[in-house]
Amino acid sequence: MNNITEPNEQISSKHRPSMHTDKNKDKIVVNQPIAFATTADVKQWIKTQAQALGFADCGFLSVHHPLFAKQIVQLQQWLDKGYEGQLQFMHSNHELRANPEKLVDGAKTIISVRMDYLTQAPTPRTITDNDHPNQGIIARYARGRDYHKTMRSRLKQLALKIETMLPEWQHLNIGSERDFIFRPFSDSAPIFERPIADAAGLGWTGKHTLLINKQAGSFFVLGELFISLELPDDQPIKEHCGSCSACIDICPTQAIVAPYELNASACISYLTIEHKGTIDTKYRRAIGNRVFGCDDCQLICPWNRYANITPVEDFAPRHNLDSSSLLELWQWQEADFMKKTEGSPLRRTGYVSFLRNIAIGLGNANACADTVAQLQSKLGVHNEILDEHILWAITEQQDKLKAIKS
Repeated sequence: MNNITEPNEQISSKHRPSMHTDKNKDKIVVNQPIAFATTADVKQWIKTQAQALGFADCGFLSVHHPLFAKQIVQLQQWLDKGYEGQLQFMHSNHELRANPEKLVDGAKTIISVRMDYLTQAPTPRTITDNDHPNQGIIARYARGRDYHKTMRSRLKQLALKIETMLPEWQHLNIGSERDFIFRPFSDSAPIFERPIADAAGLGWTGKHTLLINKQAGSFFVLGELFISLELPDDQPIKEHCGSCSACIDICPTQAIVAPYELNASACISYLTIEHKGTIDTKYRRAIGNRVFGCDDCQLICPWNRYANITPVEDFAPRHNLDSSSLLELWQWQEADFMKKTEGSPLRRTGYVSFLRNIAIGLGNANACADTVAQLQSKLGVHNEILDEHILWAITEQQDKLKAIKS
C-alpha cells in the first residue's frame, strides 16, 4: 500500500475560490474551482477524464502491490504443466513481472483501464456463430482497427491531461511537485494485465480466466498507464460466478481444464492466432468455422447480457470481417491480405496461417462440391503444412458429400 499523507487543512491562495460583486444584484458570486481536498478527488477526476476518452472505467494499484509475487508463483505452476504451447515469451522477464516498478523507473501507481469493444449486442447465452457454418468467424475484438494502438494513444492523452493538473495537486503530497513520468501499455510488456485489473476492482476473474464486470460482462480489452504519482489502491470486488460452469462446458476444445485454469495450447484463440505450423487433427473439427480467435466462452456467459456497445469507432468492422464467407476469405491473395489487414490484429497470424485456419473452416463447412474445387486450387502453392490442412479439409468435404448421396 502507498503511504499517502493527508492534505493540510490550509489551502494556498491559488486554490482559494475567487469572488466578485454582481453590481446589479449586489450579491457576492463565488466562482468555485474544482476542489481537490483528498486523493479520492484526484482519482475521481482521472476516472472522469478516462471515460471522456472512451475508456469504460479505470482503477488504481501500487506497483508494489503484493499480488505480483503471488502471480509469479502461479505463473510458474502453470508453465510447469506445459499449458503455454509456443508462447515461449511467458518463460522470460519474470523479474519484471514480479517487480513492475522496474519497467518504468520512477513509476508509483498503475492506472488499469478497460475499453468495451462490441459494436452489436450478441444474443444472450447463445453461440450464434454456430448457425453460420459457411461464414468465417473472427473474434469480435479483432474485426476493426488494432485496439493496441488505440489503447496506447488514448492512455497517452490521459497522461497529458493528468500532467496539466499537477500544480493543482501539490498540497496533497502525492509527488505532483516532481517531474511527471508516465508510460502506456497495452499487451506490450511483461505485465500481469488481468490480475492488475482484478485487484484494482475493474471486475473479477471468471472461470474462463477472463475478467468479468457485473455491469458490463467481459467484452472489453485492458490497458495500463504507469505514472509517478502516488495514489491509494482501489479494492477488488467480490466474484459472482457462483456454481455456473457454462464457459467450461461450452469450450469446443475443453481448453478450460478446471475453474480458473486454461490450457492455452488447446484454446482456439491460441491455435488460430499464436500457434505456428500444424494444428493437431484432434482440434480441427472442434475449431469449426473460427478463423481468428473464439468468443464461445464469453457468448455463453450469463453476465454478458449486460455487455455494452463501444463508443470507440475503431472497433467498427472493416472489409466485412463480421460477415464474410469462408470462400470469400479463401480467395484473398497475399496482396489482399496485406492490404485488408493493415492496422488490424489479423496481421498477427500471417497470410499462410490464415489460409490454414480457413482450410479447417472449409473442411467443417456444409458439404459442397465447389468447396472441394476451391480447396484444390491452392494445393502445392504455399507449403507442405498448408497442403496438409487442405487435404484434410478435402477429405472431410468428400466424406460429407458421399454421405449425402448414400
